[in-house]
Amino acid sequence: MTQVSLTNLIAGARAGLLVSFPTDTVPALAAIPEKAGLIFVAKQRSQDKPLILMAASAEDLWLYVKGNEKEYKVWQEIAGKYWPGGLTLVLPASDRLPKVMNPIDPTTIGVRVPNNAIAQTILAQTGPLATTSANFSGQPPLQTMAEIEVQFPKVLTLATTEYQGEILGVGVPSTVAKWTGINWQILRQGAIKLEISTDNQI
Repeated sequence: MTQVSLTNLIAGARAGLLVSFPTDTVPALAAIPEKAGLIFVAKQRSQDKPLILMAASAEDLWLYVKGNEKEYKVWQEIAGKYWPGGLTLVLPASDRLPKVMNPIDPTTIGVRVPNNAIAQTILAQTGPLATTSANFSGQPPLQTMAEIEVQFPKVLTLATTEYQGEILGVGVPSTVAKWTGINWQILRQGAIKLEISTDNQI
């Protein structure tokens, strides 16, 4: 059994172990950014599929991206409207981001703040984590901690007793929007319908 308490899961993540916990979309498989390679190995995931950097607040994520003043303003407006929530923004990465998060193209990174109290509690104490859905690459995302425990027996999963009453995810991955330098390009239509106005462009 690798189901653990919230305290032990946070400690495990901080120690560099792979962990899994619920989010507002699908359960996350997560590790500290420097240990992101563990996720690629566990999922048998191709190196050209970057991970998402998830944090408890937008402020925790701006250090990992870089842009000019106008770009930051546009990004912060979109973040203010849709975060916390099921929207991943793919932005230019700063030097602070470990290359292992996106081995093929370390110049960009997807960032997101989940709308889930448990995920936010964990992320507030671990700092931003490298995340992705919990499943073998190419297979549907697993929806429960029990399924994740069977498929990933070495991953620390959050004991179900820790989140009774918590609203579980919608079961649909996040919408992914990439910043092109001028406006947004939708890479994946997911949990959120993104309304892009001229205010959200340069």
